[in-house]
Amino acid sequence: MRRIAIVTDDPGWHGARLKRAFAARGFESAYVSLTGCSIELEHAESPIDIPGFDAALPDGVFVRGVPGGSLEQVTFYLDILHGLKLLGIPVYNDARSIERTVDKGMTSFLLKLAGIATPPTWVTGDPDHARAIVRRELEHGHQVVSKPLFGSQGEGLRRFESPADLEQLESGNGVFYLQRFVPTGSEPHDWRVFVINGKTVAAMRRCGLTWLNNVAQGARCEPVRLDDLLLCRLAEDAVKTVGMAYAGVDIIRDLQGRYAVIEVNSVPAWKGLQTVSEVVIADLLADDFLSLCTATTSSEAAAR
Repeated sequence: MRRIAIVTDDPGWHGARLKRAFAARGFESAYVSLTGCSIELEHAESPIDIPGFDAALPDGVFVRGVPGGSLEQVTFYLDILHGLKLLGIPVYNDARSIERTVDKGMTSFLLKLAGIATPPTWVTGDPDHARAIVRRELEHGHQVVSKPLFGSQGEGLRRFESPADLEQLESGNGVFYLQRFVPTGSEPHDWRVFVINGKTVAAMRRCGLTWLNNVAQGARCEPVRLDDLLLCRLAEDAVKTVGMAYAGVDIIRDLQGRYAVIEVNSVPAWKGLQTVSEVVIADLLADDFLSLCTATTSSEAAAR
């Protein structure tokens, strides 16, 4: 039986559904932590060691999470994913995609460079410069949100509404990531759009208990039909720009009705989205991912 590695340190709900989807398609899968992997270059055939895959490397690697750590540790974890792809193993999403999106600063840069609507954003390591940016924005009637450069699920976000709030401005490990706050009216909300293989497959409207619209922060999920072509196209263009096989795109709409991409997530959760979606997202992910694994196996067989 062909085997899949699901890279995660916390399988939970998502891991269980992926495992079930793979099994239904004839693939065995095992959870793997990148912390247990190693590069061993004395082995010519398999220079990467993955726990549980002693006999052979997996037929594919589905990435559900990359552990945090020091710069050296994270670089090493990504080296494992880069190495697997260089060895011909399908990695989904691959290390290059993760590098482009786990860093919010690079995501914003790439979106802006591609002409995709995204809120004005600043990244700096200078505290005085960061305070000057927030002060200038406030003077022009704009509020500002600070976010960790690396982070998810709405953790560590802070909103600056007045000059008095500047006392609370802190860097995230020496870097300030600042983004203009986008008001959405009396009921805070945004959209999560799920894109697989370049096409929108599901979407939801997230209504926050506060100005934070993350499901992990208690936001309510509402179903969204996929007939808003502007919303879907914006999400698809964003995913194409950062070069991902699948992604969760966070989109907001201002009071003038203009959409903008806030974030592109390369390891997106979909538990909340699944509660309001008719499609089974794990099945769609498994089908797309396994098509890559099958294509790779066929190509290798043809080469022999």
